Amino acid sequence: MESIDRARVAALAEERLDWRFKAVPAAAAGRTVAEYLATGPTLDDLGTPLVTLDAGALDHNLRTMAGWCERAGVELAPHGKTSMAPALWQRHLDAGAVAITLANLPQLRVGRAFGLRRIHLANSLLDPAGLRWLAGELAADPEFRFACWVDSTDSVALMDRALRGAPAPVDVCVELGARGGRTGARTVAEAVEVADAVLASPGLRLAGVSGYEGPLGPDGSDDSVATVIRYLAHLAELHHELTGRYETEEVWVTAGGSAFFDTVADHLAPLAGPRTRVVLRSGAYAAHDDGFYRGISPFGRTPDSEPFRAALHGWARVVSRPEPALALLDGGRRDLPYDLGLPKPQLVRGRGPLTGAVSALNDQHAFLRDADVRIGDVVRLGISHPCTAFDKWTLIPVLDSADAEVPRVVDLVRTFF
Repeated sequence: MESIDRARVAALAEERLDWRFKAVPAAAAGRTVAEYLATGPTLDDLGTPLVTLDAGALDHNLRTMAGWCERAGVELAPHGKTSMAPALWQRHLDAGAVAITLANLPQLRVGRAFGLRRIHLANSLLDPAGLRWLAGELAADPEFRFACWVDSTDSVALMDRALRGAPAPVDVCVELGARGGRTGARTVAEAVEVADAVLASPGLRLAGVSGYEGPLGPDGSDDSVATVIRYLAHLAELHHELTGRYETEEVWVTAGGSAFFDTVADHLAPLAGPRTRVVLRSGAYAAHDDGFYRGISPFGRTPDSEPFRAALHGWARVVSRPEPALALLDGGRRDLPYDLGLPKPQLVRGRGPLTGAVSALNDQHAFLRDADVRIGDVVRLGISHPCTAFDKWTLIPVLDSADAEVPRVVDLVRTFF
């Protein structure tokens, strides 16, 4: 059974390029993706502003995470909402991922359009029309496996009402949260009540327990890790409370973003067994970054580990030097992420490393201060938070190496936000 429709993914190479894709130049208009790549374009052929992916860094990150999960005794269902790029989802699956995680109904519809056969929705799905559509998808494709989360008896009641008369039940994981966190029942006792409601619902099946520890640890400090460990102990307790009551042949215990997946594996991997799968959902690791995740990633915190490499870079041109210590770049909030840190200047194309700092972003401009740049220079920027970088670009060029003297464009990655 194929885990994704490879023919549909491959067909993206036949999409014709035009003005809809701000990453490609006017010279590419009318060509398909495959035809344009056959011309051998380089970074110098592309305009600014721009965001690119680095092929070598992507390969490294995918291999590194897959190998680590195998050694740690956990499985991986990476969060596809990071990129919303089916070609990258396929790369995850080829590297050994057991499913793709998504976050909402529109993303779920994209996943099904590209033939994903196993989707874990790390959220509640309460939209009645969406639930009826999902029931139809499950009925039409017996090989489609799906689970979502519930965190209250009210959620269970809403789902059960919407699914009344559906040909088959929907699998759900009971979500455990924590005070100050995001969604999820706040205590183990409350989560057990939710599980009891699921067990009483003909439209749902109890398939596991789930949660997200990320908001509980804002940094990599010992206090943050200790808070995450306490949460994971409660999640394990919930699983033990429900053991013997699950309704599916396969049970998932799932947690783990891209910040504390090592801690999750240390404390949850022992729960794995013939029926129970311990599954991480890390997604940002594939692209990684030069900001938030670089600082909080377990591989960055552990001296003897092989770190991920930043695969995403921004490129922007100096368009103004109105003051001696100020330059304006042509990339802004519409082009570059800024919610978890501003872009970091790294180098000037053709002239080498660059110091200075981006102090602010407008919609279309970056304020670069104290940097030795000239009007017309193209600056490479390290970025922070890949989740809010991909969504700004419908097509992202992939370079053979962002460090090469003349980087070659070896692929174009299509996103669907």
